[in-house]
Amino acid sequence: GARFVHMVYCFARYVMIEDMRKLSVGTGIPFAEAVKRRPKDMYIAKARHRVAYNKLLQILQREDFVMQEYGKKAR
Repeated sequence: GARFVHMVYCFARYVMIEDMRKLSVGTGIPFAEAVKRRPKDMYIAKARHRVAYNKLLQILQREDFVMQEYGKKAR
């Protein structure tokens, strides 16, 4: 349901942030300030968040549909 999708989204975001943190080591880019920095336009930031969240939901729904179709054909 919606709670599971939200949990998967939060986990994917966490993994992405950790990956960015590891990749920024030694580049001279202070990672903590970059992640915690607030965007200038919160409306655009929220819109991007909604787009990413909806895209993840669509991918999960498509994957569920494909898995159901495979299950039907396997019978």
